[in-house]
Amino acid sequence: MPLLLFDLDNTLLPRDAAFRAWARDFLTERGLPPDDLDWLVTIDGGGYVPRSTVLSAIQRRYGLDDSLDFLLAHFRRGINSHIHCPSRNIDALRAARAAGWTLGIVSNGNTRPQLEKIRRTGLGPMVDGWVISEEAECVKPDPLIFEIAAQRCGIAPTGDWASNTWMVGDHAPADIAGAELTGLRSVWLHHGRPWAEPGYRPTLKAAGLPEAVGQVLAARSAPGARPGIRAAEPGHRRAVGTAAMGGSRRLRGPADGAAPAAALSGARTGAQAPLSALDGPRAPVPGGRPDSGAPAAVAAVRV
Repeated sequence: MPLLLFDLDNTLLPRDAAFRAWARDFLTERGLPPDDLDWLVTIDGGGYVPRSTVLSAIQRRYGLDDSLDFLLAHFRRGINSHIHCPSRNIDALRAARAAGWTLGIVSNGNTRPQLEKIRRTGLGPMVDGWVISEEAECVKPDPLIFEIAAQRCGIAPTGDWASNTWMVGDHAPADIAGAELTGLRSVWLHHGRPWAEPGYRPTLKAAGLPEAVGQVLAARSAPGARPGIRAAEPGHRRAVGTAAMGGSRRLRGPADGAAPAAALSGARTGAQAPLSALDGPRAPVPGGRPDSGAPAAVAAVRV
């Protein structure tokens, strides 16, 4: 069965629009200049600037006494309260499902807020599985995260799985480079931007998700990845089992102070239970404090 993978922020969900709405509310609540909205949007960097950098700059600009932890909590609640999945995107997912495609989400980011977005927008029942970089301990464009996604969607990442898989995303270094390195075909959501990466390219380009899905459904015979780019070797594929099922790169369990592996598996079966497990104020989150600053290898993580 063909597999169609999606990025989450600014692909399935209009993340930047939600940030702008939070920023507008923040300025209004604090009685701050409304004309500063563009300043906040600029320093956000589309979510790729660490939250500690953004919130520290906000503290200094406005002379706020609030702690970074308080501002981070305010931000998390605010942006997720504005997040939604447009009906046209839901319709596109339904069209792909009706055409016989298996659907999955591959997201870089912190586990708890990304799962909260999936829960709030009703995407859980719409897909067969998902993977989030923090809980999987690997980040796009690493081919391993795409292989984990395939496995969680019920497709073994062996044989010719890559030739039957597409990736749709808006961030070239994570989504499109990752697809090419893994041997997947891809659709880049350009959002009005020109393509600027000379070393690789998407299979197709689209203005938005519905167009991207339509192109994929119409392009079953489109060419595969360029020669010279290979999917992961068989030994690499075997590592998927350890990352997803509890080997040396296992998901941390309760003994590690993290959410149980079952709650983070990202499989569609029982999808609503793991998401609801994160509703409570004391719900466990793997990996310690969110937005603590991404290491160099996590440069493509939205926050």
